[in-house]
Amino acid sequence: MTTLQTHILPVSADPLADAHTQLRSAIDELGYDDSIFEMLALPRREVAVSVPLRRDDGSIEILRGFRVQHNLSRGPGKGGLRYSPDVTLDEVRALAMWMTWKCALLDVPYGGAKGGVRIDPRNYSTPELERVTRRYTSELSHVLGPDTDIPAPDIGTDEKTMAWMMDTYSVSQGRTTLGVVTGKPIALGGSVGRADATSRGVVHIALCALETLQITTDHATAAVQGFGKVGRGAARFLWDAGVKVVAVSDLYGAIFCGGGLHIEALEEHVERTGTVVGFSGTDAIECKDDLLLLAVDLLVPAAVEGVINGMNAGQVKAKLIVEGANGPTTTEADSILADNGTIVVPDILANAGGVIVSYFEWVQANQSYWWTLQEVDDRLKARMYAAWNRVHMHARTRGLTLRTAATSLAVHTVAEAHKLRGLYP
Repeated sequence: MTTLQTHILPVSADPLADAHTQLRSAIDELGYDDSIFEMLALPRREVAVSVPLRRDDGSIEILRGFRVQHNLSRGPGKGGLRYSPDVTLDEVRALAMWMTWKCALLDVPYGGAKGGVRIDPRNYSTPELERVTRRYTSELSHVLGPDTDIPAPDIGTDEKTMAWMMDTYSVSQGRTTLGVVTGKPIALGGSVGRADATSRGVVHIALCALETLQITTDHATAAVQGFGKVGRGAARFLWDAGVKVVAVSDLYGAIFCGGGLHIEALEEHVERTGTVVGFSGTDAIECKDDLLLLAVDLLVPAAVEGVINGMNAGQVKAKLIVEGANGPTTTEADSILADNGTIVVPDILANAGGVIVSYFEWVQANQSYWWTLQEVDDRLKARMYAAWNRVHMHARTRGLTLRTAATSLAVHTVAEAHKLRGLYP
């Protein structure tokens, strides 16, 4: 195995500033006044809680947790819960705002919300994570509910986390409440197709965008940053569609193979080793973030926010970026990429598959009637295609970037809901 020599690039991010800049661009495009900006820039409700944890060794640790409900005008709050040592209130505020736009753009009757606990789950046992989850849920039970705010998995959380949340909330209510979270195990009212929904949505949009650029799948190359909830599925579905995935990365490193990676074999390697590093027949990329600079047709950043920024955007060679993560491209980078002719499909469109199928799960739980995988996949595909056509047409007609087109369409939907509801005295 050889090492692909690259150079190290610094990464910085201010997701809330980027979210506000995107909102301002949409407000200006729509011709709204500053009062609309101020109303939509500030969250409707935000809660910060202390989460005491008794460790397995008997010691006590105090963690910080957050839940932000950005907007509730179109329905209950909806958004993931992430466990990460880097969680901040400003990050959660930005993610909640992006969820508002995502739900509005895809015509899902939710507002945006987001939650987080400042913890590195890799350093805690399963019983410890369960205790953290149950205490966090208990602290927030007054603002959660199937008609109020509905969490889902995100970075560092999974279907087990959602099962603990659902059980804790249900105990507090004295009855089983399946609709309080989505992304649950199938046995507890989860939906088939939910686990892969975000990845499938990313690939549906990527294939639409490649077709628009007149790049056929059998001639397309791709790099995927992140091999977790979103990136792994995105790589697999791109590979299934005939796209040559030449590079992937995870927390531990990045690998490259000019002839294309065998994704099925790579998944088996990750199951055995816990990382993409060391996969047979590949070159290691010395600085894993330099995967973002490879000369490919399609780049899918599917890790965290702010990875494409003012320091590295000028060196991005991909023709097309489809944002699998939330907020992976900063405002400064957006401007640079636009000047260089790189097409960026924004997160609020590209990775909306998860919230669409979360909505499907919520509907099924409320009706106590579950759909088949084919029904879920067909309805997801139809929603993603309709949203792509709407955003692409709006961008082309108005001479906008896809991000400004998508955000302005979403902001218009939310602002009109505000106007129709009026202000309570």
